[in-house]
This record gives sequence, C-alpha cells and structure tokens, in this order.
Amino acid sequence: MPKEIFILRHGQTEFNAAGKLQGHCNSPLTELGRAQAKAYGVALQQQLRQSAGNPEQEFQLVSSPLGRAMETATLVAEVLCRDPGAIIAEPRVIECGLGEWEQTRVADIHAARPELAGRNDWYLQGPGAETLLQVQQRLAHWLTDPATPERVILVSHGLTGIVLRALLLGLDDKALWRQDKPQDALYHFHSEAQERLKRICC
Repeated sequence: MPKEIFILRHGQTEFNAAGKLQGHCNSPLTELGRAQAKAYGVALQQQLRQSAGNPEQEFQLVSSPLGRAMETATLVAEVLCRDPGAIIAEPRVIECGLGEWEQTRVADIHAARPELAGRNDWYLQGPGAETLLQVQQRLAHWLTDPATPERVILVSHGLTGIVLRALLLGLDDKALWRQDKPQDALYHFHSEAQERLKRICC
C-alpha cells in the first residue's frame, strides 16, 4: 500500500455543470474545471515543498484513463513542470460504472425514482451499474499491488475518490457515503502521520 497519496478529483466538466452523470463515459473540462486543475497543481507545489525528505520527484503522477481525469492530470503536470508523458494511466482507479444512468440528468433520475431520496448511495442503484463491492475490490487490488508506487499523486473521480478514502481509513459503508466529493480541494493521506487524512483547499 502506498505510504503517501494526494487524492484529487478531476476538475468540473460540462456534464457536471449540466447536472448529468458520467460514470465511464466522458465530458471535457469546463473553463472552471481547467482553472481548478491548475489550482490543484499550485496547491501540490506548496505541499510538496513542505514535505521534508520527500522531494517532488519521488511522487508518481497516476490518473484514471478517462479523458476528464487525464486532462486534469496533464494540467497538474504542467504546473509542476513534469512531463505529461510520464503520467501513468491506471484503469483500476476509473470512475464507478453507472450503467444505464450514464449521461442522464440527476434531476430526471430522482423524478423517476423518488424512493432514492435521502439515500447517499443512490448512484449505484441504476440498471447495469457496478456494485460497491466491485469498486472496492479493484481499488484494493491497486492499493495492494507491489507495483503501485509508494508516493502517488492520484487524479481520479468523485465516487471512486470516496471509496478509496474509505478503504485507506477503514470506514464502514455508511461512513463512506457521508464523505464529500469536492472539485476545489484535494486530500493528503499519509500512513505514518498522526493525522492520516488531511483536506487541502485550493
């Protein structure tokens, strides 16, 4: 398992702005999303300078292969003066598959399925969606893979991000779904620090 991870959600996309679900499909970053990605880079610069004994070069930039995540990772790499060609595209950290609900407006889903109101886990209730266990298993496989770098800057997604953070912190499924999914902050996990997970606003 990596000793230290910065966990980023991709910047705002056109589908995010329109209130549509994405899952495994894709949507480009908005102007705001590109600005958020660059702000991640600036925040990471500051954090990496403060990490005594952990020079920036030790952190491997890893991204979900979906376009919105790779675009975010590329903008982060540029701010950090890193080669975008060195970004590792990792399919195990891709967003949750949302089945038939992908590209559907959230408001339309809730109008058709009012029984989902108040359920934090409603995202994975659509026909053909990945199960939470499937997502947990692929993320756990990545975390425990000996080939996974010890220090990672990870660009992933909203739902995948909260599942990953829950695995790192040992949260149960109820606590998992109560976590937030910001596009204006990143998380720093350090297995050896007293404060294992820290939110960093940018």
